[in-house]
Amino acid sequence: MNYSEKVAGELNTLLKKNKDAEKGYQYAAENAQDPQLKAFFSERAQERYDFGHELETEIRDFGENPEKSGSLAGDAHRTWMNLKSSLSSNKDEAALEEAVRGEQVAADEYEEVLKNPEIPPTTANLLLKQKNGIVAALNKLKGIKLLA
Repeated sequence: MNYSEKVAGELNTLLKKNKDAEKGYQYAAENAQDPQLKAFFSERAQERYDFGHELETEIRDFGENPEKSGSLAGDAHRTWMNLKSSLSSNKDEAALEEAVRGEQVAADEYEEVLKNPEIPPTTANLLLKQKNGIVAALNKLKGIKLLA
């Protein structure tokens, strides 16, 4: 595997995760009762859509093909969110907890890719910008107080 394939492979992994997050946030926005949470989830879905397109461009710049869909793990996570929400008396609270967990995992995954010394500086800058957006969303999620 050459340099471009390796870097594009790591970027494709992040791309799949962003597509998963976009779908998860869309689902959460459609099902949230709290207007603040509904708006927040919609904004995050759009942000992850934008991140995905940035990553697709970056992957093409390496001469490789971007992944077309999310991951099986993402589908499984959404199924878990559906089940947890359906069993919870406070569905917004359950969705909020899952979003916090998901954003923490995403920030950690970005951090892991950023540790790769083969990532070029321009790509690292893009990934750092996206990771910072995820961390900002995570911090905002932690501060959301739902009305009972």
